[in-house]
Amino acid sequence: MTESDSFFETPSPTKYKGIWSWLITMDHKRIALMYLFVILFWFFGALILGLLIRTELMSVGRTIMGAQTYNALFTLHGVIMIFLFIIPAIPAIFGNFLLPIQIGADDVFFPKLNLLSWYLYILGSLFAVSSLFFGGPPDTGWTFYVPFSVSTKTNVSATLTAAFILGMSSMLTGLNFITTIHRMRAKGMRWLQIPLFTWSLYATAWVQLLATPILSITLLLVLFERIFAIGLFDASKGGDPILYQHLFWMYSHPAVYIMILPGMGVISEIIPVFSRKSIFGYKAIVASSMAIAIAGSLVWAHHMFTSGMSDVAVFVFSLLTFIVAIPSAVKVFSWISTMYKGSILMTPPLLFSLGFIYLFSVGGLTGLVLGSAGTDIHVHDTHFVVAHFHFVMFGGTGFAFFAALHFWWPKIFGRMYDFKKAYVAATMIIVGFIFHYLPMFILGIMGLPRRYYDYMPKFETGNMLAGIGGYILIAGIALMFFNLFASFKNKRDAEADPWGGTTLEWTVPSPPPLHNFIAPPEIKDYPYDFSDVIKKFKAESTG
Repeated sequence: MTESDSFFETPSPTKYKGIWSWLITMDHKRIALMYLFVILFWFFGALILGLLIRTELMSVGRTIMGAQTYNALFTLHGVIMIFLFIIPAIPAIFGNFLLPIQIGADDVFFPKLNLLSWYLYILGSLFAVSSLFFGGPPDTGWTFYVPFSVSTKTNVSATLTAAFILGMSSMLTGLNFITTIHRMRAKGMRWLQIPLFTWSLYATAWVQLLATPILSITLLLVLFERIFAIGLFDASKGGDPILYQHLFWMYSHPAVYIMILPGMGVISEIIPVFSRKSIFGYKAIVASSMAIAIAGSLVWAHHMFTSGMSDVAVFVFSLLTFIVAIPSAVKVFSWISTMYKGSILMTPPLLFSLGFIYLFSVGGLTGLVLGSAGTDIHVHDTHFVVAHFHFVMFGGTGFAFFAALHFWWPKIFGRMYDFKKAYVAATMIIVGFIFHYLPMFILGIMGLPRRYYDYMPKFETGNMLAGIGGYILIAGIALMFFNLFASFKNKRDAEADPWGGTTLEWTVPSPPPLHNFIAPPEIKDYPYDFSDVIKKFKAESTG
């Protein structure tokens, strides 16, 4: 690959040049890249906010900010991380770029709708930022719980509007993916020949399409409550604040699986490639993805065990919570079984994937503590919940995102990065993560509430350790991205298939051409055969 062949120089299918060729592009790969750079911008911003929050909590009393600023920062940190990074990151970036290629298509089914989704994402992010500068930053937390979100004088309305618009973007992306998978698979590709990453996006898309309207309606109702005082959630006017919790979590718990299912798909692609084995239990993983999407939509009220619901409801939602853990365990079992007696090739993507399996498993097991009403009563709204949530979302989706970056970076940009720096960065991130969040489990069991600006001196040691871990974590992330972006300068060209992958994206050049395939793709049967890959790499190592 020569300098002129880089993806940024790939001709656009429009008559426009320069920035306009990007802003009005219909190419799914370019839209994915636009998502990548904007999402990374918000990710870095949310990281800085999180570091400021953790710095404030490292010692008793005021450290670097006051209580109102603290409330605003953790609200914006949550909103940005949830709605602008974790939910859209893997589907919008890697889904857009790779899904059509993995099923042998030239593009998504609705290219214009795809571009509209990106513009809605930009519009939603602008509304989120506007709350910083007009009317005071919101201070409700990312859950926008009533009655405070109705009565607060800060600019919650802009943030609610932002979340509403971002939900529209998410729904359009889900609709596009579902239609693309149904209508644009290459001739001869049956359902059980679809790669597992695409299957995870398919399951996620149904949740996006069916659950997101609930959040959209709920946020509109809160806006109407603020503007017109209709009294839907105001108990003094005959409303019910618990109704808001039900409506919010009817979306927000399925949203957890919108966040984690694509990450599981990433791991299901990486593990077999670097184990040099076909995935163990392909059909079981497919079935578990759909089961998670269905069962995960039925367990929302386990967030509400302390709200005064009936004993029967507590029992039902607790049972469903334990049931939804089964398909997740099926995936973990399949990944480990795939590695068993495999020809393991340690690479940065695999190292991040192993970190994902461990951290997500810890998050899942601690989720069962919260799913059991007896223990949840004691640790509800404590730092235990903060630790559990971050182990699942950051240790899960975040690490899967990092693994995907390292796995598909050569394919997307045609450049290889420095492995040694990647290993150091991954180690720093894993160590920093554990030091950052593990003390929070102990703090939560000791009784430290979450979202509190200050605390008693007995909690100071744990918060200090968490703060130190946070700085190690941020340093590792900074090194990781420095290494990735340095690959543009190093100019180590990537082969079409540098890893020995077997899905269709590894059969096209790196980066892919404008219409993806130079010739009609050859559709392979699952399980994919790695025997030729093993022979190739053995020959290279001995030669």
